[in-house]
Amino acid sequence: MATFLYKLGRFAFRRRRYVALIWVALLALAGFGASAASTANSSSFSIPGTEAQRAFDLLEQRFPGSSADGATARVVFKAPDGQKMTDPANRAEVNELADELKSGSDQVASVTDPYTAGAVSKDGSTAYVSVSYKVNTMELTDETRDALKDAGHAAQKSGMTVEIGGDALLVIPEMGATEVIGVMVAAVVLVITFGSLVAAGLPLLTALIGVGIGVSTITALANPLGLDSTTSILAMMIGLAVGIDYALFVVSRYRAELAEGREREEAAGRAVGTAGSAVVFAGLTVVIALVGLAVVNIPMLSKMGFAAAGTVVIAVLIALTLVPAMLGFAGKRVRGSKVRKAAEDESRPEAKPNMGTRWARFVLRKPVWVLLVGVLGLGAIAVPAASLEMGLPDDGSQPTSTTQRRAYDLLSDGFGPGFNGPLMVVVDTANSADGKAAVKQVTDEISGIPGVVAVTPAQFNKAGDTAMITVVPKDRPSSTETENVVHAIRDTGKDIKADTGAEVLVTGSTAMNIDFSQKMNDALLPYLALVVGLAFLLLMLVFRSVLVPLKAALGFLLSVVAALGAVVAVFQWGWLGSLFGVEQAGPIMSMMPIFMVGVVFGLAMDYEVFLVTRMREAYVHGEEPGQAIVTGFNHGARVVTAAAVIMMAVFAGFIGSSEQMIKMIGFGLAIAVFFDAFVVRMAIVPAVLALLGKRAWWLPRPLDRILPNVDVEGEGLRKELGETPEGGAGRDGHGGDAEGERELSRV
Repeated sequence: MATFLYKLGRFAFRRRRYVALIWVALLALAGFGASAASTANSSSFSIPGTEAQRAFDLLEQRFPGSSADGATARVVFKAPDGQKMTDPANRAEVNELADELKSGSDQVASVTDPYTAGAVSKDGSTAYVSVSYKVNTMELTDETRDALKDAGHAAQKSGMTVEIGGDALLVIPEMGATEVIGVMVAAVVLVITFGSLVAAGLPLLTALIGVGIGVSTITALANPLGLDSTTSILAMMIGLAVGIDYALFVVSRYRAELAEGREREEAAGRAVGTAGSAVVFAGLTVVIALVGLAVVNIPMLSKMGFAAAGTVVIAVLIALTLVPAMLGFAGKRVRGSKVRKAAEDESRPEAKPNMGTRWARFVLRKPVWVLLVGVLGLGAIAVPAASLEMGLPDDGSQPTSTTQRRAYDLLSDGFGPGFNGPLMVVVDTANSADGKAAVKQVTDEISGIPGVVAVTPAQFNKAGDTAMITVVPKDRPSSTETENVVHAIRDTGKDIKADTGAEVLVTGSTAMNIDFSQKMNDALLPYLALVVGLAFLLLMLVFRSVLVPLKAALGFLLSVVAALGAVVAVFQWGWLGSLFGVEQAGPIMSMMPIFMVGVVFGLAMDYEVFLVTRMREAYVHGEEPGQAIVTGFNHGARVVTAAAVIMMAVFAGFIGSSEQMIKMIGFGLAIAVFFDAFVVRMAIVPAVLALLGKRAWWLPRPLDRILPNVDVEGEGLRKELGETPEGGAGRDGHGGDAEGERELSRV
């Protein structure tokens, strides 16, 4: 692989104008496609194999034209102090608003009258109008949304408080100032790392081009593939982080090759052939982990994984082609004036050991203490993960500045928290001898379930074989108590089916969220086993060792669980919640653990590859295990530290998002990168390797013969260039000289 990439790097450098032109053309083409694309016409949220989904499908079949998947809105009214919503003036105002909503758009399916639908609170202070639409949220036109907002504003003139909730006014996250700050921090880190504006600008420029192509392509394909805005934001988040990092590794190696006296084209080829090999492997691990999300069988999650994986593929291709092309344009300025002057000054005394070297030597002196502090520290942070509760955020997690959150609070105060997430019970009486009696039994038994505050009369379809019952729980939609109510109704339904033959199904947005959370919870351990097993096999292939991959996999698990513990402490328990803009503590987003495992796995392997491959190469060619660790840190610690800080800055930039899901993912990934890079890879890994010594690099002979040589370290490239050093045999039986090998192994 290294030989092929070496030739590719030289070709891209030599034909840099054509390579740059191709990438600019791809960016322009993707941008044109995005600008010409129509808004996605579907945001369907399906969970195959769940009861809520079966009930939803049954409703569409038995209640044709009911727009079961249509958008909904609730216009909530609160009377001024000293007045009631039943006062004639307020009642007239509400009726006028309902008429405006009915005539405001042909997308409106129905508008309820709160005075006949029982939608007025007992104390008369609060009422709400429910609006159902014929189309889903993404298909609502701007005119329809404006009509809804205008009706609410008009009603406010009467002195009433009017707020609007529901998914009709779904907030679409947008790129904000905090994300830009993340990119600016990355730029500062690159300048400090390279000491050159040109070298610092290259990774940023190429990463932005890659993200532009990826996100524009997602936008262009959003309509036919049913992608939403969250998919684009997550792809941008991951694409920026890996794009900057992969380019950083190649540029850093290129500078090292120039320092060895290579010609520019040769330096570019060797940089892509060596650092590029590690980039390919690291990118492959991220792609496999993201694509592997499809095994969960949640269409929305699968689309997010594939889209994010696509941006990673683009980032890898850009690092292998556009980066060496841009290095051709930059010339020797990529090294910075101070570095060039130092290289020309041969009388300058030898540089002192860098921070990475000093830290590695410290770990070698105190490996047991470093290991204990790292493991116990992460273990303590991981404790809250044992209390993990998964769910999906509702309007109660929105900022208090939004009308959705204020409508949520008004409903909670006037009717109770459960009115924000009513349950829909569907009773299929096709196989029941007496359908009406069965439905009455369902209604009576549900009314007696603890935690249920209201049960509406059943509504039958025209055929009379299916009934809908609305159940209002006592607690808010995302609470554990509401989840218990759903399970109690389903348990009751099993007994009723045994007695009457009628099937009872629970659906609605709240039940869908509960089923989604349960499915994600069930898939977590199998997916974790898949990812960790894959990590072990891939690292055994690269490092040709058994204990090194085992250590890497266990370290990855430790960092992920610690990150989940931090997420639970902040977003579920509310610790330091105000610092991160958490409006209301609640359950952790259902997809968070699996998504974090998938992304952090790939990023963790980045650091493992760039640090440990250098250690292995040094050991194989004659260095003692301890000295090999120092050599690896001497050449890789600075770059890995910069890469980790950049990733943390990019991810942390999304904590400022108004969308709770984006905020949580940004925080989780940023803290996971911190734990994995600085605690696991920088402390626990060298401590374990120091304790294992030569045993760390042991591989049974049968495996040694079976495993193919992927040549991540560039051994094949050395032979191709005729640079196999002379001297004594290395530890793998090849001729080896540590000093002679360093020139091709710096990452």
